Amino acid sequence: MNTPAAPLVQKSGYFWILLTAFFWSLVGVISKECMAEGMQPLEVAFWRAAFGLVLFLLHTLLHHELLVPPRAAGSFFLFGIWGIGVFYSVTQYAIKLSGAAMSVILMYTAPIWVALFSHLLFREHITTRKMLAIGVALGGTVLVCLSGGSLPGQRSWVGIACGIIIGLTYASHYPFYRWWQQRYSAATIYFYSLLGGLLALGMVSPVHLNHSPRIWFCLLILGACTSYFAYLCYGLALKRIGLVRAAVTCYLEPVLSTLWVWLFWQEQFTPMGWLGSALVLGAVLLLSLDKSTE
Repeated sequence: MNTPAAPLVQKSGYFWILLTAFFWSLVGVISKECMAEGMQPLEVAFWRAAFGLVLFLLHTLLHHELLVPPRAAGSFFLFGIWGIGVFYSVTQYAIKLSGAAMSVILMYTAPIWVALFSHLLFREHITTRKMLAIGVALGGTVLVCLSGGSLPGQRSWVGIACGIIIGLTYASHYPFYRWWQQRYSAATIYFYSLLGGLLALGMVSPVHLNHSPRIWFCLLILGACTSYFAYLCYGLALKRIGLVRAAVTCYLEPVLSTLWVWLFWQEQFTPMGWLGSALVLGAVLLLSLDKSTE
């Protein structure tokens, strides 16, 4: 971007990606509320996708963005099986087994994959500062893993594995959306993706309707904030800033997520874990000092 408006566009990109990080940071604290009432992880994932799908359906109908060529719709649908179905499932299991704070920190192995995808697919330049930011953030992630997680006295290697898979599935959203963003809106892409993910989840998850009004409210907020609003903001951000910049800026999300579950669920890191979280936040600051335009 070489126009006078470029700095303003880039700043608005940061605004949208930070808003995305805020919405995504709510996944853990709301999901724990639902699972505390006896809901299984897969069902929480199912309703998160279902409420998001309904809102995107209304959005696409209102803006006349629903109808797309079958080939594009099929691509979005198939991606949704992986990018929504698997992503949402392993997220919930990681939250249950390793803690919400642990799961979201592990998700941020994603910039490794994003850097690789963006360089190979889009020839996006990775500056030295960006590489350093990724390294600092990943160093923080390692410290959090070594600390034993955010559930005192509980270490689950299955939970850690789910967290790493979260990182890979999460990372795949960046290049996939970048590939299609010039032709279709975020609402269109994620409507069909959520449809694919929801059908996949419906085949493997138990679905019940006898939940209390409070839990239905939690599920509605989970779907609205973390599926609908988050992905809309995400789409707006990736139109304005590069893939790696967006991915590393989103490192603010684990800090916020950790704060929420500490306040409301008393999840607690050891000093090593808190140091790792501080390194993650430091990576965001380091990236913000990068003056390149990627």
